[in-house]
Amino acid sequence: MIWLVFALLTFAAAMSVLAPLARSRKAGPLAVSQRATDVAFYEGEVAAIARDVERGLMSPADAEAAKAEAARRLIGAAVDPVEAGASRRNRTLAALVSLALIFATGLGLYLYIGSPALRDQPLTARRQAPPEQMDVMAAVAKIEAHLAANPNDGRGYDVVAPVYMQVGRYADAARALAQANKLLGATPEREAAQAEAHMMAGQGKMIPEARQAIARALALQPDFAQARFYVGLAAEEDGNLAQAREVWTKLLADAQPGAPWADVVRGRLSRLGAAPPGPSTAGALTGPPSGDAAAAISSMPEADRSAAIRGMVDGLAARLASDGRDAEGWLRLVRAYVVLNEGGKAKGALADARRALAGDVSAIERLAALAKQLGLEG
Repeated sequence: MIWLVFALLTFAAAMSVLAPLARSRKAGPLAVSQRATDVAFYEGEVAAIARDVERGLMSPADAEAAKAEAARRLIGAAVDPVEAGASRRNRTLAALVSLALIFATGLGLYLYIGSPALRDQPLTARRQAPPEQMDVMAAVAKIEAHLAANPNDGRGYDVVAPVYMQVGRYADAARALAQANKLLGATPEREAAQAEAHMMAGQGKMIPEARQAIARALALQPDFAQARFYVGLAAEEDGNLAQAREVWTKLLADAQPGAPWADVVRGRLSRLGAAPPGPSTAGALTGPPSGDAAAAISSMPEADRSAAIRGMVDGLAARLASDGRDAEGWLRLVRAYVVLNEGGKAKGALADARRALAGDVSAIERLAALAKQLGLEG
């Protein structure tokens, strides 16, 4: 809307300068009357010269010179050069050409240095943004300015990519990671991160760009866990549930003890109706207990171990109910409910977390990503 106002103001300013060029200058009544008087006077002067010649008061040579001067003045008074057709056409053409140049130059400059596709950012919303988010945007702007001046700085692209992910600029994150891989050399971590960025940009779908990045990551490191997990996601999205179960079961079998992502994989297997191998550790569910506590829980009988884990999950839920500012705690609680096959409680925890962390944009985005990952949307 503001650009329409600016365009109208520019048009009004241009017309105020150019309109007089195109406007016809018609003489008013006083000017016409004065011109008629001048014409009559000079005609009378020519007639008087002729009478003086007849009376012998002026020589023929002097008379001719006087007639020439009088005729010149008569022509000057009788003809208004402003009204000449050619001159009027030239003024109109000049006005139109100037107006077209003004608008073409302004539009060209805006398309070159402006951002016509960028969404509006109302002043009120910018003022209400959390200070930490404003700091992030300022940092992004500095990095982008640095990269514009130093386009071959691969480290800069590597640094800005996770920041793009944090603020929801997923397509920009994917491009930055691609540049980092090009300039610094590809790594399985960056390829998997690029796959995630493409997936987030595609509304959680395994779009072709994401699948290609996964393939590149596995080519670099065939046992890379994050890429293998995404292979299972792609199989599940394609409706090949047997392949997804096979990929994730093998991934769990190869996992190191206490792998932080193991509970997520178990949750996905539970959703597919497969029995996940072995219960998850209490540390992965609710936070890392001490080594002695973890060993004690692991050595308990099945029933006692389940009760201990249940108690830790309930304790975490009670703590978050009284103080919900712990984003990591909410993420662990949601995962814990999924591992315990309590999907309703997992969705309820997601809703509670979103209310408690409403002002934390980064935390809300992480919750949304986890919800997609665990299949808790809808």
